[in-house]
Amino acid sequence: MYCDYHVHLEEGPYSFNWMKRTYLSYEMLKQVHDQTHSKEWLEHTLRLILNRVQKGSYDEQWLDLYLQVAIEKGLKEVGIVEHLYRFKEMRGYFEHHIDLGSSELGKLQTKWLDQVMTEGVDEFLYATERAKKRWEEKGVRLRVGIEADYFDGGEQELASFIQPIDCDFISGSVHFLNGWGFDNPSANGLFLQYDLKTLYSQFYQTIEKGIKTGLFQYMSHLDNLKVFGHRPDEAHLIPHYQTVARALRDHDVATEMNSGLYYRFPVKEKCPSQSFTSILVEHGVPFTLSSDAHFPENIGAYVHESMSDLKSLGVRKIATFEKKKRIMADLPKTI
Repeated sequence: MYCDYHVHLEEGPYSFNWMKRTYLSYEMLKQVHDQTHSKEWLEHTLRLILNRVQKGSYDEQWLDLYLQVAIEKGLKEVGIVEHLYRFKEMRGYFEHHIDLGSSELGKLQTKWLDQVMTEGVDEFLYATERAKKRWEEKGVRLRVGIEADYFDGGEQELASFIQPIDCDFISGSVHFLNGWGFDNPSANGLFLQYDLKTLYSQFYQTIEKGIKTGLFQYMSHLDNLKVFGHRPDEAHLIPHYQTVARALRDHDVATEMNSGLYYRFPVKEKCPSQSFTSILVEHGVPFTLSSDAHFPENIGAYVHESMSDLKSLGVRKIATFEKKKRIMADLPKTI
């Protein structure tokens, strides 16, 4: 099964860089005027961007750019997800668990949350469920999921929101420690305030607790704390890798081979690392495949390479999901 189970429609913040990046998607997918830098080109570009902003990322036209690329790349199943912090209904959840105070970090994260928390969960589910039939007719099965930030101590509040959601899968993730969003480039300097061995120990304890909640069909990017290259000697992390692998196996939770950090962030390494992946495979943990795309042209990015990596370790089946049930599908015999 050639699939990509971690695809975002966008995220914000809505800056000039966002406009430039969105235009690049239109350009790469040949949606722009062919007379570059003419007045007609500029007028067409402005209409494209204005339409995109006004209609949002759940609009059929934007969604189907992902379908266009999925068809071109031969993908058979695509899992579109939305970050929990995009939903206005979850404001209180994040207010309880991340630093939104008067400190420099708190002000930074308050501004960020205001910029990205712009959507409603019902609108997301309606648009993606409505797209399923349209995608199926084109030969691509669309699955819908939520990427849910897990916070130690926030289990009940999280469960009350995600358990009633009628979707195909919930993936768990950790993007915050001690109220700090560690993958925010503007807060990268805080890594220097921590002993990395202690920080990684806390991170993996949080991952393990998230696995044990039973709230997630799979855990996303198991070592994304390395995002900016801050990591102790990996030999010190092997016991944590083994603990996480046992927890995933014992609680029947899958994980993903995520290429997002490889092509989007300074560390330029997939999640999990090669040594972590080997340990997970040895423990029999199921994998799904993911690009962690945030724009249409990145759907399926490096998924072929991930399939090859897993096959070289003896993996022959890949995890897919429907109605919160895992379905194991054969990897292609030739990649």
